Amino acid sequence: MKIAYLSTFYPFRGGISQFNASLYREFKSEHEIKSFTFKRQYPDFLFPGTSQYVNDTDKVEKISSQAILDTINPLTYFKTAREIKRFHPDLLIMKYWMPFFAPSLGFVANSVRKNNCFVVSILDNVIPHEKRIGDIALTKYFLKRNDAFIVMSESVKKDLLSLKPNAHFILQQHPLYDHFGSKVNSAEAKDKLGLPKDKKLLLFFGFIRSYKGLDILLQALSILPDEYHLIIAGEVYGDFKEYDKIIKNLNLKSRVSLFIRYINDDEVPLFFSAADVCVQPYKSATQSGIVGISFHFDLPMIATNVGGLKEMIEPYNTGIVIEKPDLKLTANAVQQYFKENKKYEFVKNIKKFKSENSWNKLSSSILQLYNEFH
Repeated sequence: MKIAYLSTFYPFRGGISQFNASLYREFKSEHEIKSFTFKRQYPDFLFPGTSQYVNDTDKVEKISSQAILDTINPLTYFKTAREIKRFHPDLLIMKYWMPFFAPSLGFVANSVRKNNCFVVSILDNVIPHEKRIGDIALTKYFLKRNDAFIVMSESVKKDLLSLKPNAHFILQQHPLYDHFGSKVNSAEAKDKLGLPKDKKLLLFFGFIRSYKGLDILLQALSILPDEYHLIIAGEVYGDFKEYDKIIKNLNLKSRVSLFIRYINDDEVPLFFSAADVCVQPYKSATQSGIVGISFHFDLPMIATNVGGLKEMIEPYNTGIVIEKPDLKLTANAVQQYFKENKKYEFVKNIKKFKSENSWNKLSSSILQLYNEFH
């Protein structure tokens, strides 16, 4: 089968690019696949991080792709569709995570479908975390121009059906990221990161955004005993001043290790090997790639019952689910995890989760959607 994959690839960095590289690699083993990416993904003023692109120190999978689509230049929409049609794919795969991409991706999808190409989009979000006027109209435009969808949580499924009740889809959990390498010795990881060896280490990892509840976790830390220490690792989308203020006001400076920057792939094993548990006190969510990274390193989760986080934890008994984003409930869950010595049991169950949520399983689900209509 010939497959075109239009989304974020090298030289763009971040979780979406990593996701696409892993799925591309899975398809490439048995199919002819060609990747197409953005000439310009976001205008710089719309991008909240420091850079959209990898730098010389980043270690990433360099998927070869044709950089062609400029999201704010409609002329490139025609050119992208023309180049994809020239490849004559049977299947076009795209990834959708915010309404900003609806005009460009929707136009290309509609054009390619006219050449008898089946279009499947993987939906990270249907209704975004940070809502804006026009989001629903744009998303409806995009959804209408697809043949089928992959959703990775019940919440995204619900949102999809609210906007497109007759949608064809498969729900498949977010696969585990497997390109970060293996765990390292915990003591060695702590040494390299300069972390205390006599504390119970909590890890908050990933891009720092307001909906992810770091403020709740810091407040929870303030009511936990001094034996608990928090690692915050990730690039800030916005401003870290509000968190600095919390740290200062609650006298937490000596109990928090800050790595407020983009974390390179080769550093990732250090954080997940050093920590005792990964904590995600999200205020809202769909699914989370951080769960996939954490489970890859056999590190259990503590997370709130929002979006699809519960679906990735509770059925497999791989961590503790907090009923709502609340500082006391978060603190109680952390203490329960250590008091009941849950880690061994959770790690054993993570191994089962790994076997059921692979990149092969996701690629098979996409092909299943294709085969249902051919």
